[in-house]
Amino acid sequence: MTAVLDIAGYTLDYRTGGGAVRVLNDISLRIAPGEVLGLVGESGSGKTSCAWAIMRALPVNAVETGGAIALAGQDLRTLDAQAIRTIRGKRIGMVFQDPSTALNPTLTIGRHVTETLILHRGMQPGEARDAAEAALARVGLSDPAGMLRRYPHQMSGGEKQRVMIAIAFAAQPELIIFDEPTSALDVITGARILDLFAELRAETQVAALYISHDLALVARVADRVAVLDRGRIVEQAPGRRIFAHPTADYTKRLVAAVPRPNQPLPHGVPSDTAVLDVADISVTYGRASLFRRAPKPSVAAVSFTVQGGEILGLVGESGSGKSTVARAIAGLVPFAGRLRHDGKSIAGPRDMGAAYRRAVQIVFQHPDASLNPRHRVAALLARPLRLYGGSDADIPRLLDQVRLPAAYADRYPHQLSGGEKQRVAIARAFAARPALVICDEITAPLDVSVQASVVDLLLELHRDLGTAYVFITHDLNLVRQIAHRVAVMQHGRLVDINSVDAIAAGAGAAYTRALIAASPLPVGPEYES
Repeated sequence: MTAVLDIAGYTLDYRTGGGAVRVLNDISLRIAPGEVLGLVGESGSGKTSCAWAIMRALPVNAVETGGAIALAGQDLRTLDAQAIRTIRGKRIGMVFQDPSTALNPTLTIGRHVTETLILHRGMQPGEARDAAEAALARVGLSDPAGMLRRYPHQMSGGEKQRVMIAIAFAAQPELIIFDEPTSALDVITGARILDLFAELRAETQVAALYISHDLALVARVADRVAVLDRGRIVEQAPGRRIFAHPTADYTKRLVAAVPRPNQPLPHGVPSDTAVLDVADISVTYGRASLFRRAPKPSVAAVSFTVQGGEILGLVGESGSGKSTVARAIAGLVPFAGRLRHDGKSIAGPRDMGAAYRRAVQIVFQHPDASLNPRHRVAALLARPLRLYGGSDADIPRLLDQVRLPAAYADRYPHQLSGGEKQRVAIARAFAARPALVICDEITAPLDVSVQASVVDLLLELHRDLGTAYVFITHDLNLVRQIAHRVAVMQHGRLVDINSVDAIAAGAGAAYTRALIAASPLPVGPEYES
């Protein structure tokens, strides 16, 4: 049987000011009709470059030095730009990581889908609109006719990703490339997207290349898996078997870094003293006006206590209010209700004096957005040190504390990797010598091995300094491995809070159990099916 995709001995370089950089080195991959091939590896391994090479959308500094990329026996490298335009979107579809950047914000959803149908299937506008409505219904969107009139900003992340899948399948392609399609989604929404993909795959027998750094997720969806390390395929094997019995050292390191809820990492025992008491916190965005009713609270009557030295996991779907709670605690948004810290009652950001601001710090999900690109690392760390009683002389100690060389003080954020930037953000938070650090999805954008190193760092600081954490994440496997207790939010309310041991024993709310059921099983020999 002719493979839908056949990559043979393909090599790719990028020209840079410092010379040629090899990003793909003699790679060979085959995908049969109806088969899903998972492609895994860390950032910089060449996964996305492979996708762009297949789509014939490489940057101008790309140099292909050998090999072939064939679609159903036709070498794509030999085709001109006009021929590629007839293939891209029609015979090869692609679903991107972030649908918000893939959808044009000035066009309605209907325009996005009908343009694909008119261009690639030759439909007339009226026929295309009917087919677009059917395509949206096919991917499980409620009120598909109404969805056609909406703009991307009027939809949730999961709804937008369903639209992207509808567009990809609408042209009836032979191959679809999925590039991290669920990494920006919460666990339940991600599980629904994977179920949708499984249904459409069974119905259409489309071949798929599924790119991800989430090994547990790939093990769930892929028939075979290829592991890419610095541009080379180091191992290929069937689905879960490759993670249960890896042979390459690189694959073994990736598998070892995957969170395992049945193997809790060592952490200190919480004290009996509360470091923060959250009482009936509510947050409402917007306000009533002459033409607008009073908006509903985004977070309503949330209460919990964080003990000294405790790691409290805070989980829930996107839009459940996790980050809003974090911003309220950090004094970044107004709130109703009260906080209590060090014997003092706090009714809002104006009540948060220097002592509270020092004691409660926050680390954000994206360090690129929280670190000033114009300042060197030394300047980023010097500000909190001077503000809270330290000095510039403490900068080398802070860098050492987060396992970065002292020489990094002279670097700018753009000169650091994603994991290194997150370490600088952690160092900045610890410069204040806080009692509590809020970690808001800080491992979400990181590779599995980088995530493991950051988590290991946080636990080391926790053990050495006794710092408490509110650890916000949608990774249930990770939070069950590192937390003492887990608090669960749904639709702006706290619906459950329990010890990790109690949750493992099946206690807690039905929604908590649903979150755990939606989480991909970890990988390793003990999880082999």
